Amino acid sequence: MQQYSSLPDQNSQIDATPKLLTTIEQLSAKLWLESSLNQLQSCLNDCLLSACNTVPQAGAAEAEILQTVVNEINSAVNSSNLVLTDCAVGIALSQPQQTVATVCYVSCSPSPPLFLEVLTAEKKLLLGLQEVIELEDLQQLENQQPPSAWRLADDSGNVMGWLIIAAAPLNSDRESLIESQAQLRSQLMARSANHCTTALAQLRHILFWQQRYEQLSSSNQELERTNQLKNQFLANTSHEIRTPLSSIILSSNLLLAPGYEPTRERQQEYLNIIQSSGKHLLALINDILDLSKIEANQLDVHWETIDVALLCSNVLALVKEKAANKGLRLYLEIDPDITTLIADSLRLKQMLLNLLFNALKFTSQGSVGLQVAPKGEFVHFTVWDTGTGISQEDQALLFQPYFQIAKAVADGVEGTGLGLTVTRKLAQIQGGSVKVESEVDHGSRFTLLFPLKQEAGVKGDKEVEEAKFSSSPLPFTPSSCVDILLVENDLPNAHLMQIYLRKLGYQVTWAKNASEMWEALTQLDPAVILMDVYLADGNGLNLVQQLRENRQYRTIPVIVQTAMAMKGDRETSFAAGADDYISKPIDLPLLASLVAKYSKPSITGETGE
Repeated sequence: MQQYSSLPDQNSQIDATPKLLTTIEQLSAKLWLESSLNQLQSCLNDCLLSACNTVPQAGAAEAEILQTVVNEINSAVNSSNLVLTDCAVGIALSQPQQTVATVCYVSCSPSPPLFLEVLTAEKKLLLGLQEVIELEDLQQLENQQPPSAWRLADDSGNVMGWLIIAAAPLNSDRESLIESQAQLRSQLMARSANHCTTALAQLRHILFWQQRYEQLSSSNQELERTNQLKNQFLANTSHEIRTPLSSIILSSNLLLAPGYEPTRERQQEYLNIIQSSGKHLLALINDILDLSKIEANQLDVHWETIDVALLCSNVLALVKEKAANKGLRLYLEIDPDITTLIADSLRLKQMLLNLLFNALKFTSQGSVGLQVAPKGEFVHFTVWDTGTGISQEDQALLFQPYFQIAKAVADGVEGTGLGLTVTRKLAQIQGGSVKVESEVDHGSRFTLLFPLKQEAGVKGDKEVEEAKFSSSPLPFTPSSCVDILLVENDLPNAHLMQIYLRKLGYQVTWAKNASEMWEALTQLDPAVILMDVYLADGNGLNLVQQLRENRQYRTIPVIVQTAMAMKGDRETSFAAGADDYISKPIDLPLLASLVAKYSKPSITGETGE
């Protein structure tokens, strides 16, 4: 019988040692690989955490990640006897729309510069900072076995660059060792490249949300600022509106109070207060509308050739009475070389009036003047005074909306706080500017700088003539047979307009809505229709269109009267078929001019018959 021994023979004892050594080497290699990758991941996490806690530049954070990858791989491959020694690691970034990549990150190797050999064995590529490598060569390094380059590509497949390793040949007679270590090195590089691309993707995600957060934070700050400005605007506007309204209501209450019979002088005083407060309220509303239109880029500039001397004389005439009441002297000085100027005459007059009224408000004795002189390519309109002057601190805030000098407020000086803001913006949209020079107790000088030449065209003669015409009433007294149809929704307005027009000699029929208008037209052939826009049973502009579509009424002149005063309202009225437009509150002399203008042809026709 054959017997078997349970003891190993000599050959099996000899073979066991290499197998055990191989297993230990494999375990050590795996531990080294995982440890190196964990260390790399930990460093990359630190980079990402730093990016989260700060607001880095995208390029700087990306550079930190790439350099970290290079340094950690280099440290791993050169600190273990399990892998090839004398290695250098680098990253070459591809150039957009080019066929080359540039080495931008390299490790600090103690060895001399190393070379990479491509498969053709015809080239040796130096892995050094700022070295240029052809993409074709990188692709060969990537495809050789084992590879020496690994792509850094995002999820979309876009290649940012290559992770490269250069290694000196290992002098060893064990081919299996060389092969296994080359494979181990390849695993480290491939997985490191994946960690690198993952970290870069996470960094871009972090930077994206940081940017979004900054945008939202900026938007929130802007919204908060806008909300504060809105609240300030509402508070200031409410105060400014309530002040003249209180004067109007108190004065009217006194006039209407039962049992109170004021003297004629006292009645006149109350009426003057009502009129003054009403004008102040209208000025405030106009300033707000002007500022709103300017901010919304909706303010039209009407260019025309201006007679400078005539305009300045007219402006001073408007403030003459106020100056006389305060015992102030007015001066006007115009350089003879300045005769005409291309600008918006209405806006220029508005700006000069703002400055002159301010000068008169802050001057209790002495004089106020307007000086016009050319300086270079500009005309300087300088309003000067001998008043209280303005401190440097207040000068810095003068042109902010609603700003008023504290001393002026304490002294009870009226103002909207918008005049200078509107003045500067009106100057800017006409190519000019405003500057101020002032010293406390030594007066002030506000200068409007206007360009001598404007690129914009001049208004046509017809438009200029119409503007001149609308500024003053026509010298026309109608006969008692001229009928006016007043279509007006508001009873007080209708009553006052009837009184005024009847005093001028017109026969006025009032219709408070569309139904009454059509009924009145069956019994009346009016010379002019004054049409309110907002009616209880219809829109005035729609009624104008209906009148124009009706052969019987299409030739009757229609003047639209409305509280709408924004950009485009006049044009909308004309598009509906209106002959003219007047905004509320109604300027009675202007109303008389328009009614006379459009009713006079009818009278001529009747006379001819």
